[in-house]
Amino acid sequence: MKQVLTDLWETRTDSPFPGLTTHAYLWRPSNVLFYSPATDAEFDDLAGLGGVDDQYLSHRDEAGPMLTRIAERFGSTLHAPKDDLTDISKHAHVDVPVTGRYVDYNGVEIVPTPGHSPGAVCYLVDGADGRYLFTGDTLFCSPQGHWQAGYIEGFHQPADAETIAESLRTLAELTPDYVISSAFQGDSAVHRIDAGTWRGHIAHAVDGLLTAART
Repeated sequence: MKQVLTDLWETRTDSPFPGLTTHAYLWRPSNVLFYSPATDAEFDDLAGLGGVDDQYLSHRDEAGPMLTRIAERFGSTLHAPKDDLTDISKHAHVDVPVTGRYVDYNGVEIVPTPGHSPGAVCYLVDGADGRYLFTGDTLFCSPQGHWQAGYIEGFHQPADAETIAESLRTLAELTPDYVISSAFQGDSAVHRIDAGTWRGHIAHAVDGLLTAART
């Protein structure tokens, strides 16, 4: 486990596909795990940091065999998007189906951002170093420092692009200090947002998304 912020720890790098890497993140002291590791290699490290009380998935692609393993080891509660439940429930029981926008008992704000998947959501928390926005695959930063939407040509349809664009416009209304995606390219998924730049990042992502959908 690697400490990336005062109250945030990152699991080892997993590579589910060539050129694509992922991490999961433990937010303390709430002992909340965002996303999911691909192996149990760091379960002892997680236990040493206090374990996992609650796990949050941003969308169906994060589901896998580790969900049940995490629940069995730590007795954790699984939160996952209601509209992705059919796919996620193949791997584990979802204790809290997430739907709508609200702040839950852990202080996690649920922000629905459908498009990358039907139920995709982002999560916003007030951390020790500012506001952390966990965007899943809805939004990520390229190795060149450009923000991009999670739109996959040949997989998503043009209608999905319009839905993602509306979700990104919702994110533009937020004021994150750090943005942390699930899948990413480059060296890190944790990005500091300089004051006054966030709306411009979102506008760039929306423009690139709509251009890709028209080609």
